[in-house]
Amino acid sequence: MPTLCWMTDLHLDAAEDAVRERFYQRVEAAGADALLITGDIADGRRTEEYLVEMAERVNRPVYFVLGNHDFYGGSIRDTRHRTAELADRDARLGYLTTLGVVELSPTWGLVGHDGWPDARLGDFENSQVFLPDFVTIEDLDAVRHDRPAMQRRMAELGDEAAACVGRVLPEALDRFPQVVLATHVPPLAGTAWYRGHSCDEDWLPYFACRAMGDVLLGVMRAHPDRRLLVLCGHTHGGGEVRVLDNLHVITGGASSGSPAIQQVLEFDGPGVQTGGVSW
Repeated sequence: MPTLCWMTDLHLDAAEDAVRERFYQRVEAAGADALLITGDIADGRRTEEYLVEMAERVNRPVYFVLGNHDFYGGSIRDTRHRTAELADRDARLGYLTTLGVVELSPTWGLVGHDGWPDARLGDFENSQVFLPDFVTIEDLDAVRHDRPAMQRRMAELGDEAAACVGRVLPEALDRFPQVVLATHVPPLAGTAWYRGHSCDEDWLPYFACRAMGDVLLGVMRAHPDRRLLVLCGHTHGGGEVRVLDNLHVITGGASSGSPAIQQVLEFDGPGVQTGGVSW
Protein backbone atom coordinates (compact mmCIF):
# COMPACT_ATOMS: atom_id res chain seq x y z
CA MET A 1 0.00 0.00 0.00
CA PRO A 2 1.26 3.56 -0.70
CA THR A 3 2.82 5.41 2.25
CA LEU A 4 3.61 9.06 2.97
CA CYS A 5 6.05 10.30 5.59
CA TRP A 6 4.44 13.52 6.83
CA MET A 7 6.47 16.32 8.43
CA THR A 8 5.78 19.93 9.29
CA ASP A 9 7.59 23.00 10.64
CA LEU A 10 11.03 21.44 10.23
CA HIS A 11 12.98 24.74 10.47
CA LEU A 12 16.04 22.95 9.14
CA ASP A 13 18.10 26.14 9.29
CA ALA A 14 17.77 26.03 13.09
CA ALA A 15 19.03 22.44 13.32
CA GLU A 16 22.71 21.64 13.75
CA ASP A 17 24.32 19.56 11.01
CA ALA A 18 24.43 16.42 13.17
CA VAL A 19 20.77 16.84 14.15
CA ARG A 20 19.77 17.28 10.54
CA GLU A 21 21.73 14.20 9.48
CA ARG A 22 20.09 12.04 12.17
CA PHE A 23 16.71 13.33 11.03
CA TYR A 24 17.40 12.33 7.42
CA GLN A 25 18.43 8.89 8.62
CA ARG A 26 15.13 8.51 10.48
CA VAL A 27 13.18 9.62 7.43
CA GLU A 28 15.04 7.18 5.21
CA ALA A 29 14.52 4.37 7.73
CA ALA A 30 10.77 5.05 7.78
CA GLY A 31 10.69 3.53 4.32
CA ALA A 32 7.79 5.59 2.99
CA ASP A 33 7.18 5.87 -0.73
CA ALA A 34 7.25 9.68 -0.61
CA LEU A 35 7.63 12.61 1.78
CA LEU A 36 5.05 15.30 2.54
CA ILE A 37 6.03 18.60 4.20
CA THR A 38 3.37 21.09 5.29
CA GLY A 39 5.53 24.19 5.39
CA ASP A 40 8.22 26.04 7.34
CA ILE A 41 11.01 24.03 5.80
CA ALA A 42 13.58 26.72 6.64
CA ASP A 43 14.22 30.44 6.59
CA GLY A 44 13.22 31.48 3.07
CA ARG A 45 16.76 32.41 2.20
CA ARG A 46 17.72 28.72 2.54
CA THR A 47 14.49 26.81 1.83
CA GLU A 48 15.49 25.81 -1.71
CA GLU A 49 18.88 24.61 -0.48
CA TYR A 50 17.31 22.32 2.12
CA LEU A 51 14.64 21.00 -0.24
CA VAL A 52 17.36 19.86 -2.64
CA GLU A 53 19.47 18.49 0.22
CA MET A 54 16.56 16.45 1.55
CA ALA A 55 15.64 15.06 -1.87
CA GLU A 56 19.26 14.03 -2.43
CA ARG A 57 19.83 12.65 1.05
CA VAL A 58 16.59 10.66 1.40
CA ASN A 59 16.14 9.78 -2.30
CA ARG A 60 12.33 9.94 -2.24
CA PRO A 61 9.82 12.20 -3.99
CA VAL A 62 9.18 15.27 -1.81
CA TYR A 63 5.72 16.86 -1.96
CA PHE A 64 5.49 20.14 -0.08
CA VAL A 65 3.84 23.48 0.52
CA LEU A 66 5.51 26.58 1.91
CA GLY A 67 4.98 28.12 5.33
CA ASN A 68 5.40 31.71 6.46
CA HIS A 69 9.10 31.20 7.34
CA ASP A 70 9.78 29.99 3.81
CA PHE A 71 8.91 33.48 2.54
CA TYR A 72 11.44 35.28 4.75
CA GLY A 73 13.75 37.54 2.80
CA GLY A 74 11.47 38.08 -0.18
CA SER A 75 7.97 38.61 -1.49
CA ILE A 76 5.28 35.95 -1.55
CA ARG A 77 4.79 36.14 -5.30
CA ASP A 78 8.51 35.96 -6.15
CA THR A 79 9.14 33.14 -3.67
CA ARG A 80 6.32 31.05 -5.11
CA HIS A 81 7.59 31.70 -8.62
CA ARG A 82 11.15 30.63 -7.74
CA THR A 83 9.89 27.57 -5.90
CA ALA A 84 7.75 26.50 -8.84
CA GLU A 85 10.75 26.91 -11.14
CA LEU A 86 12.88 24.79 -8.79
CA ALA A 87 10.24 22.04 -8.80
CA ASP A 88 10.06 22.19 -12.59
CA ARG A 89 13.82 21.62 -12.76
CA ASP A 90 13.96 18.85 -10.17
CA ALA A 91 11.57 15.95 -10.77
CA ARG A 92 11.97 14.80 -7.15
CA LEU A 93 10.20 17.94 -5.87
CA GLY A 94 6.45 18.50 -6.06
CA TYR A 95 5.27 22.00 -5.08
CA LEU A 96 1.61 21.30 -4.40
CA THR A 97 0.51 24.95 -4.59
CA THR A 98 1.14 24.83 -8.35
CA LEU A 99 0.98 21.08 -9.01
CA GLY A 100 -2.75 20.35 -9.07
CA VAL A 101 -4.07 16.89 -8.18
CA VAL A 102 -1.64 14.05 -7.41
CA GLU A 103 -2.69 10.40 -7.41
CA LEU A 104 -1.56 8.56 -4.29
CA SER A 105 -3.54 5.42 -5.06
CA PRO A 106 -6.64 4.52 -7.08
CA THR A 107 -8.78 5.70 -4.15
CA TRP A 108 -6.69 8.56 -2.70
CA GLY A 109 -5.69 11.92 -4.19
CA LEU A 110 -3.39 14.65 -2.84
CA VAL A 111 -3.74 18.43 -3.22
CA GLY A 112 -2.17 21.35 -1.40
CA HIS A 113 -1.68 25.07 -0.96
CA ASP A 114 0.61 27.13 1.27
CA GLY A 115 -2.37 28.83 2.90
CA TRP A 116 -2.25 32.01 4.96
CA PRO A 117 -3.81 33.25 8.23
CA ASP A 118 -6.48 35.75 7.20
CA ALA A 119 -6.86 37.82 10.43
CA ARG A 120 -10.62 37.16 10.50
CA LEU A 121 -10.61 34.98 13.61
CA GLY A 122 -9.70 36.11 17.11
CA ASP A 123 -9.17 39.74 18.12
CA PHE A 124 -6.89 41.25 15.50
CA GLU A 125 -7.70 44.84 16.48
CA ASN A 126 -6.49 44.45 20.06
CA SER A 127 -3.83 41.77 19.57
CA GLN A 128 -0.36 42.70 20.84
CA VAL A 129 1.34 39.97 18.82
CA PHE A 130 4.29 41.09 16.72
CA LEU A 131 5.75 38.47 14.40
CA PRO A 132 9.10 38.42 12.59
CA ASP A 133 6.96 37.95 9.47
CA PHE A 134 6.06 41.64 9.64
CA VAL A 135 9.62 42.73 8.86
CA THR A 136 11.03 39.74 6.95
CA ILE A 137 8.29 39.21 4.33
CA GLU A 138 8.13 42.10 1.88
CA ASP A 139 4.33 42.02 1.50
CA LEU A 140 3.82 42.50 5.25
CA ASP A 141 6.76 44.83 5.86
CA ALA A 142 5.19 47.25 3.38
CA VAL A 143 2.07 47.61 5.58
CA ARG A 144 3.38 46.91 9.09
CA HIS A 145 2.79 50.48 10.29
CA ASP A 146 -0.82 50.46 9.03
CA ARG A 147 -2.91 47.86 10.90
CA PRO A 148 -6.02 48.14 8.69
CA ALA A 149 -3.80 47.68 5.64
CA MET A 150 -2.10 44.70 7.32
CA GLN A 151 -5.48 43.13 8.03
CA ARG A 152 -6.62 43.66 4.44
CA ARG A 153 -3.44 42.13 3.05
CA MET A 154 -3.72 39.07 5.27
CA ALA A 155 -7.37 38.68 4.27
CA GLU A 156 -6.40 38.90 0.59
CA LEU A 157 -3.77 36.20 1.03
CA GLY A 158 -6.22 33.97 2.89
CA ASP A 159 -8.85 34.50 0.20
CA GLU A 160 -6.32 33.66 -2.51
CA ALA A 161 -5.44 30.37 -0.81
CA ALA A 162 -9.09 29.49 -0.20
CA ALA A 163 -10.05 30.24 -3.80
CA CYS A 164 -7.27 28.01 -5.12
CA VAL A 165 -8.33 25.12 -2.90
CA GLY A 166 -11.95 25.79 -3.83
CA ARG A 167 -11.02 25.13 -7.45
CA VAL A 168 -8.71 22.12 -7.10
CA LEU A 169 -10.45 20.21 -4.28
CA PRO A 170 -13.73 19.52 -6.16
CA GLU A 171 -11.66 18.29 -9.10
CA ALA A 172 -9.81 15.91 -6.79
CA LEU A 173 -13.05 14.70 -5.19
CA ASP A 174 -14.51 14.01 -8.63
CA ARG A 175 -11.54 11.73 -9.35
CA PHE A 176 -10.99 10.14 -5.94
CA PRO A 177 -13.38 9.16 -3.11
CA GLN A 178 -10.78 10.29 -0.55
CA VAL A 179 -8.38 13.21 -0.65
CA VAL A 180 -5.51 14.55 1.46
CA LEU A 181 -5.15 18.35 1.60
CA ALA A 182 -1.73 19.62 2.68
CA THR A 183 -1.59 23.22 3.89
CA HIS A 184 0.47 25.17 6.39
CA VAL A 185 -2.15 27.16 8.29
CA PRO A 186 -4.98 25.48 10.24
CA PRO A 187 -8.28 26.12 8.46
CA LEU A 188 -10.58 26.62 11.46
CA ALA A 189 -10.33 28.13 14.94
CA GLY A 190 -10.75 24.75 16.63
CA THR A 191 -7.85 23.27 14.65
CA ALA A 192 -5.29 25.91 15.73
CA TRP A 193 -3.72 24.10 18.67
CA TYR A 194 -1.10 25.51 21.02
CA ARG A 195 0.27 23.68 24.07
CA GLY A 196 -2.64 21.26 24.08
CA HIS A 197 -5.38 23.87 23.81
CA SER A 198 -7.04 26.00 21.14
CA CYS A 199 -5.00 29.18 20.83
CA ASP A 200 -6.25 32.41 22.39
CA GLU A 201 -7.81 35.50 20.81
CA ASP A 202 -4.45 37.31 20.53
CA TRP A 203 -2.83 34.59 18.43
CA LEU A 204 -5.82 33.30 16.48
CA PRO A 205 -5.70 36.05 13.80
CA TYR A 206 -2.23 34.72 12.88
CA PHE A 207 -2.86 31.00 13.48
CA ALA A 208 -5.94 30.15 11.39
CA CYS A 209 -7.72 30.97 8.13
CA ARG A 210 -11.48 31.40 8.26
CA ALA A 211 -11.73 31.72 4.46
CA MET A 212 -10.10 28.31 4.00
CA GLY A 213 -12.33 26.77 6.64
CA ASP A 214 -15.46 28.13 4.98
CA VAL A 215 -14.41 26.65 1.63
CA LEU A 216 -13.65 23.24 3.12
CA LEU A 217 -16.96 23.11 4.98
CA GLY A 218 -18.88 24.10 1.87
CA VAL A 219 -17.12 21.64 -0.44
CA MET A 220 -17.36 18.69 1.94
CA ARG A 221 -21.03 19.31 2.75
CA ALA A 222 -21.63 19.27 -0.99
CA HIS A 223 -19.76 15.93 -1.26
CA PRO A 224 -21.18 13.83 1.61
CA ASP A 225 -20.00 10.60 -0.04
CA ARG A 226 -16.37 11.80 -0.18
CA ARG A 227 -13.80 12.19 2.60
CA LEU A 228 -11.09 14.79 3.22
CA LEU A 229 -8.06 14.53 5.50
CA VAL A 230 -6.38 17.90 6.14
CA LEU A 231 -2.75 17.94 7.30
CA CYS A 232 -1.37 21.27 8.55
CA GLY A 233 1.05 22.82 11.05
CA HIS A 234 2.17 26.40 11.77
CA THR A 235 1.16 26.63 15.45
CA HIS A 236 3.75 24.09 16.71
CA GLY A 237 0.92 22.55 18.76
CA GLY A 238 -0.49 19.17 17.79
CA GLY A 239 -4.12 18.04 17.81
CA GLU A 240 -6.89 16.39 15.81
CA VAL A 241 -10.47 17.44 15.12
CA ARG A 242 -13.26 15.58 13.33
CA VAL A 243 -14.98 18.69 11.96
CA LEU A 244 -17.57 16.79 9.94
CA ASP A 245 -18.17 13.09 9.45
CA ASN A 246 -16.18 13.40 6.23
CA LEU A 247 -13.69 16.13 7.25
CA HIS A 248 -10.80 15.35 9.59
CA VAL A 249 -8.04 17.86 10.43
CA ILE A 250 -4.68 16.92 11.97
CA THR A 251 -2.39 19.74 13.10
CA GLY A 252 1.21 18.71 13.63
CA GLY A 253 3.30 19.73 16.61
CA ALA A 254 6.90 20.91 16.30
CA SER A 255 9.94 22.18 18.17
CA SER A 256 12.31 24.53 16.36
CA GLY A 257 15.75 22.98 15.96
CA SER A 258 14.42 19.45 16.41
CA PRO A 259 12.94 18.30 13.07
CA ALA A 260 10.69 15.28 13.45
CA ILE A 261 8.39 12.92 11.58
CA GLN A 262 4.74 13.53 12.39
CA GLN A 263 3.32 10.28 11.05
CA VAL A 264 3.85 7.67 8.37
CA LEU A 265 0.47 7.47 6.65
CA GLU A 266 -0.51 4.16 5.08
CA PHE A 267 -3.16 4.40 2.39
CA ASP A 268 -5.23 1.33 1.62
CA GLY A 269 -8.43 1.06 -0.40
CA PRO A 270 -11.06 2.06 2.14
CA GLY A 271 -9.06 4.32 4.43
CA VAL A 272 -5.79 5.56 5.86
CA GLN A 273 -3.83 4.59 8.93
CA THR A 274 -2.86 7.73 10.89
CA GLY A 275 -0.86 7.13 14.02
CA GLY A 276 -2.24 3.61 14.27
CA VAL A 277 -5.85 4.79 13.97
CA SER A 278 -7.82 3.88 10.85
CA TRP A 279 -9.89 6.64 9.25
